[in-house]
Amino acid sequence: MNPQHSCEEHKKVSRREAVRQGLYGAGGMLMANRLARAASADEATPAAEQPQAKAKAKAVIQIFLWGGMSHNDTWDPKPGTGREYLGDFTEVIPTNVDGIQLGALFPRLAQQAEKYSLIRGMTHGNNGHETAAYMMQTGHPSGGRLAFPSVGAVFSMIKGESYQGLIPPYVVLTRAQGRFSEEGFLGPMFKPFATGGNPNAARFEVEGIMNPGVSDQRQKARRDLLDRMNTLSNTMVGCPQLAAAEQAKQTAYELILGEGRETFDLGNEPGELRDLYGRHVFGQSCLAARRLVEVGVPYVVINYPGGWDTHGNHFATMRRQCPDLDQGLAMLIQDLHDRKMLDSTLVWCTGEFGRTPKVDWAPPWNGGRHHFGAAFTALVGGGGFKGGHVVGKTDETGSKVVERPVWPLDLLGSIYQLAGIDVTADLPHPEGLPARVLPEPNERWRSEGLLTEIM
Repeated sequence: MNPQHSCEEHKKVSRREAVRQGLYGAGGMLMANRLARAASADEATPAAEQPQAKAKAKAVIQIFLWGGMSHNDTWDPKPGTGREYLGDFTEVIPTNVDGIQLGALFPRLAQQAEKYSLIRGMTHGNNGHETAAYMMQTGHPSGGRLAFPSVGAVFSMIKGESYQGLIPPYVVLTRAQGRFSEEGFLGPMFKPFATGGNPNAARFEVEGIMNPGVSDQRQKARRDLLDRMNTLSNTMVGCPQLAAAEQAKQTAYELILGEGRETFDLGNEPGELRDLYGRHVFGQSCLAARRLVEVGVPYVVINYPGGWDTHGNHFATMRRQCPDLDQGLAMLIQDLHDRKMLDSTLVWCTGEFGRTPKVDWAPPWNGGRHHFGAAFTALVGGGGFKGGHVVGKTDETGSKVVERPVWPLDLLGSIYQLAGIDVTADLPHPEGLPARVLPEPNERWRSEGLLTEIM
């Protein structure tokens, strides 16, 4: 083979084609994300020129309570409504903000209420897991012609242009929720990097970064052996394509054995701090999320392990999961505040909908709550959101929004605004179809406007 000829042939391979063919070997998918973002930026339709407020949120941590958490039992309690609505949970507790109460399973969050706000007017009216999750994470109505990307994928594309970190800009701890295609029409290179593994284990074995059962020392020995066997680079000195491949390989090694490995190594944190987050999967996921935004990752999702789809065994599940959610989320907010990161890190937490305010005591549910998209609650804090406020109000049983309804379009529009992303910007559809970051409000897809009360 003629080395010069081979090098010239490589020049004909575009960045996108190189990604598609997997030319970069170990760690190639992570490197491919960076190349794909650059390629997409080259081809994107210019955004509409519109003045934007100064960005306050440099990073976002989204906690997705997939399955839908009951608002009545948690952040919008309705004391005095009887067993028909309260079930087993009759107690509420005050917070450190006058007039705001929470369900009794959230004592830690109750002491942090000045740092976050509750949106009790969330609504969209959709009771399907897939369609509601799509609406809550894209801001677009379901059932349209186009499959829009999630807010995380949009961050990955737009914020990824200036992001210089090794870890991909859109990370999910630990499993993608799978209710819809997060990347939408932007394509697979904008899918989130799902870590897998268990952050509460002695060794957080992140997929693609740490091989189960393979020590760092053994991994380094494998790298050294591969380098000694690589004679091609020595015979093709000066080939820019091979130089790029070598750089990609070094980037992959840095992910596996360097910066990436260190970021995901929660053993670097004091044991006392890990205890405060909670020695459970959710608590340690919150700690990992803080470490990720600390090194500059723009968008991190924590998909709550286990989910909240409590048709049956509802109250037992809530007793088990709410304390973990309370501990991990409260400590995340406190830790970000203590490190002076909360002003630049936006935290939002909600599911795709709530649960029925009226308890279903009939068999086979025996005290369950079902899907409910008419009214639910979201928690938002940091990144420009004010704390200590409640936006919206439900009726005396939590069955409908009676003041200040907040639609997914309003919530995501506010998040984009605080991050400095133009909601009217065009997204690069592969077939050239018109597509915006967020839709224009219309009769089918309501909007009451940005959350200016807490921005």
